[in-house]
Amino acid sequence: MIQKLNNLIIDGSAGKPILIDATFKVNAQAKQVVVFCHGFKGFKDWGPFNKIANHFADNDIVFVKFNFSFNGTTTNDPINFGDLKAFGNNNFCKELDDLSLVLDWIENCQELKGEIDTSKISLFGHSRGGSIVMLKTAEDRRVEKVISWASPSNFLERLPKKEKLAKWKELGVVYIYNGRTKQNMPMYFQFYENCIKFAKRLNIQNAVSKMSIPHLLVHGNDDPTVLLSEAVNIKSWNPKIHLHVIDGANHVLGGFHPYDLEKFPKDLQEAIDVTIKFLKG
Repeated sequence: MIQKLNNLIIDGSAGKPILIDATFKVNAQAKQVVVFCHGFKGFKDWGPFNKIANHFADNDIVFVKFNFSFNGTTTNDPINFGDLKAFGNNNFCKELDDLSLVLDWIENCQELKGEIDTSKISLFGHSRGGSIVMLKTAEDRRVEKVISWASPSNFLERLPKKEKLAKWKELGVVYIYNGRTKQNMPMYFQFYENCIKFAKRLNIQNAVSKMSIPHLLVHGNDDPTVLLSEAVNIKSWNPKIHLHVIDGANHVLGGFHPYDLEKFPKDLQEAIDVTIKFLKG
């Protein structure tokens, strides 16, 4: 029997709550846990993520997913960006700190007692979330394996330069258009300041090159958002990384929101199969 703990509220890292789900097969056996981190302009219930959670649970893997506390959604409305002020005040360090709190919750969750093996916790992220999980491995020894789908290799390189940076500093905010929701989403200048102040903590190359745990990279060679060359970069920093390239796959591996299919799209199914094989290997 698949059980779901949905929309539980835990404390976030900077005064806003984290909304968290756990999906698992109830069989009184200690199972491995995978913790999923959504990407930029993402949330835990985006597209096929709930169906993916069920599929992992069917494969005897406890699937935990959550909304970063400053992702712009709210506990009352976890699938819409109703708190754009929070979105604008998000940064990578808040997400890393949120992830620590999620790991703490997993270790102490009474409802998961007897169903999880806390020595077998893997981190899994899509896009920006995949980069966050790479960075987290440098900070947290509780992580046994890491999986990154379609993830950037360098956060700081993506920051604006010169004229755009000066304009951002002058105005205190830039706006990112969300084509799906038709919202202009703010990013306040604190984001840039946080990146510069904590550049060492946010160095993905440094984290990956020192990584000694198994790491799977999945990337589509038709990804226009994060180019395949970024995955090749990451692979070059640590020869032990397994890079799986999906021919013709885009940034979301064929996923979309809202999601209404019975089956996974071909590229997403391939990514899921490779990931489960890696976790069980």
